[in-house]
Amino acid sequence: MANQIVAGSCHSWLAATSHQHRRNQPPLCLTSGRAAEHASTGACRAGFFSRGRHVAPLQDASRFRARTMTPSHTAENVQRAFVGENPSLQKMERKARIKKQLLEPKIMTSAYDTAWVAMVPAIMGSSQVPCFPSCVEWILQNQQGNGSWGIPQANCLVNKDVMSSTLACVLALKKWNVGKKHIRRGLNFIGRNISIIMDDKIDAPIGFNVIFPGMISLAIGMGLQFPFGQTDVDVILHLREIELERLAGDKSLGREAYMAYVSEGLGNLLDVNEVMKFQGMNGSLFNSPSATAAALIKNYDDRAHQYLFLLVSKFGGSVPTVYPTTIRCQISMVDTLEKVGISQHFSREIKSILDVTYSLWLQRDEEIMSDVSTFATVFRILRMNGYDVSSDELSHIEDAFTFQNSLEGYLHDTRAILELYKASRVSVSENELILDTIGDWTGNLLREKLFDDRMQSEPILGEVEYALKFPFYATMERLDHKWNIENFNARASHILKTEQLPCCVNQDILAIAIEDFSYAQSVYQDELQLLESWVKENKLDQLIFARQRMKYCYLATAATLFPPELSDARISWAKNSVLINVVDDFFDVAGSTDELENLVALVKNWDDHSKDEFCSEEVKILFNAIYTTTNQLGAIASAVQRHDVTKHLIQLWQELLRSMMAEADWRMRQYVPTIQEYMEKAVVSFTLAPILLPASYFVGQKLLGCVVNNQEYNELFRLMGTSCRILNDIQGYERESSEEKLDSVSLLVQHSDGSMSIEEAKETLQRSVASYRKDLLRLVLKEDGVVPRECRDLFWKMCKICHLFYSHTDAFTSPSEMMSTVNAVINDPLKLHISNSFMAAQSKE
Repeated sequence: MANQIVAGSCHSWLAATSHQHRRNQPPLCLTSGRAAEHASTGACRAGFFSRGRHVAPLQDASRFRARTMTPSHTAENVQRAFVGENPSLQKMERKARIKKQLLEPKIMTSAYDTAWVAMVPAIMGSSQVPCFPSCVEWILQNQQGNGSWGIPQANCLVNKDVMSSTLACVLALKKWNVGKKHIRRGLNFIGRNISIIMDDKIDAPIGFNVIFPGMISLAIGMGLQFPFGQTDVDVILHLREIELERLAGDKSLGREAYMAYVSEGLGNLLDVNEVMKFQGMNGSLFNSPSATAAALIKNYDDRAHQYLFLLVSKFGGSVPTVYPTTIRCQISMVDTLEKVGISQHFSREIKSILDVTYSLWLQRDEEIMSDVSTFATVFRILRMNGYDVSSDELSHIEDAFTFQNSLEGYLHDTRAILELYKASRVSVSENELILDTIGDWTGNLLREKLFDDRMQSEPILGEVEYALKFPFYATMERLDHKWNIENFNARASHILKTEQLPCCVNQDILAIAIEDFSYAQSVYQDELQLLESWVKENKLDQLIFARQRMKYCYLATAATLFPPELSDARISWAKNSVLINVVDDFFDVAGSTDELENLVALVKNWDDHSKDEFCSEEVKILFNAIYTTTNQLGAIASAVQRHDVTKHLIQLWQELLRSMMAEADWRMRQYVPTIQEYMEKAVVSFTLAPILLPASYFVGQKLLGCVVNNQEYNELFRLMGTSCRILNDIQGYERESSEEKLDSVSLLVQHSDGSMSIEEAKETLQRSVASYRKDLLRLVLKEDGVVPRECRDLFWKMCKICHLFYSHTDAFTSPSEMMSTVNAVINDPLKLHISNSFMAAQSKE
């Protein structure tokens, strides 16, 4: 019989075995002792779990401040910090805080931006008074004990961001001749740490070499005396000269956008007319209070003034570094919750957020459209949650040139490029050429970054590598969740012109993710014990010919149908996987023609099987296991669905065995079918139906007979089954040909009358797979489908598993490596890298 896929292939350790992998077994039926010898190709996520590389959290932007990190911690140890005397109450409180942040994001204020707003003079009357005196008062009230302003660092180290914030606040106070003691303390702080400014090894905010020297020049003009020598002043001023010389030769729109963004550092070089070309509908420059204030100081603009007035009124005397930012914060949180596997706890809040975001998307809201990273993330998340968003909206950044003309493009913003790449992958049609184009150039840029020496210390590099190696359509969710949890940095901050603290509930998100993952593992372990007992009760372990690998059969379902409450669905999936594994072995290597025909007849007659004798003990064991298990699952599913579904489960087995027998007959008669004949049988004989379709009765949705027999249901199966079958054929072609077995590659070549080579046939079939995959995703995401979304998702999950196993040539050659995949999902505790400060703070709580 054809070659069989290995169910235990994985992300980090996951792969399918390498040589004579059995073809008709789906990716859920991992085979037994011979799996290491006879398994075929699949995808191996080597390196992401095994080599211990830990990166910054996936939800944060591409520029991060490194924090001191501890050695890895197991989830058990970390939970000691997270869990108090009443874990249940604490989890409720954590959820409540997350829900509040989701619906009403808390936005941190910025000393740097507040200082620039404080420098805006009154519009009417004397220019010797501030337009926003509450900002000046905020500065006076928020100086740190060491004389600085800005975000205090947990490790007590001073960074360039704090230096910028402190100098800006000093300038604001000096301008209005207030806070002499504050000014002196601020200048002394700068003087004590002046060497930081010239240290290239310390990360700098965007535009630092323009802005900080520009503020030094402004301070000199105000008559401020620095507690450091003229040589240091000259070196700092020279930094801006070098930077402006570098920029002078660039005439691109991206360079103009950058100059406008850092306009507060330009001083007398500021051309207000050029800068105001980038003014948004809300009156701001790039939603940046500091840049907007700098332009307003130079030349009054009513819309800019109204923008700043709104901010000061809203935040009570201080302003954030970016505004508006509500949608970005909310969509980033939704993305994070999905990536660590806990979004189901907040489904109502997420639905509300996505509804509002979709409405704003349709209105082309400026907050969404003006930021490339936010725009791309919103597109991806809305589409994957079933909202109708057109890829035509991405036409303004379709090619690399137009992207380079944006601020993010000029800054080579890795986060923006990565989000565009991810957005390009969620294509639902062959006609979405815009997404294909974006995917090409963003993929190339990201691959270049992998080999850029300057990127090697950037935490986002691990996420880039992960995204390139494993596209979203070739992953298993629980392994993704584990990687994201283990690499989650709750303290990472986003640096623009100044530092933005991470989401204030990141620690709560991490705590719930750890608890849920650990609890789910205990559920999986119990289920696995039940399944192993079931194998023995049905004497399947006595079938010497069968490759029995229950743990690998269970892996795929645990890694995709991961919520603990979906136990019945996982049990159904795993049991049928084992049965199909044994059936395929029987058809492939063990059963005689008489035995195969006997088994087919028994299944065909089902309840009337007593009139047929068992021609061997193997047939008896195999039929009884199929018969008993199917009836038991049918009874449970019928009770859940409140109507009889057992007949449907029986029908699936009868159709499968008929197709397998037809292929066996072709092989014995050496018949060469047409491509159409082959695919009609092969899609069924690939054995996915008896695994996936019964499980769909256990995912919490009603499935009436009219739905199961609906054209949409059949089309979902056809698209999924065809793409999976072809992927298997492409990977197994060499082996199948050597064994003189049928596959779509060889048939395509044979029926081309010599006009097509093997490689051309594979390329043709790969394009077909991509088309089927996109069509399947479109049907899964379709709004108001006949088949419930939860059931449609099963078809997509199965398709993802097949893509993971068959999209790469890497393979497991060692059973111990395959076992590590199972352990990653079921047994191995989480291993986390968390900052010392974070652990200490949680321990105190």
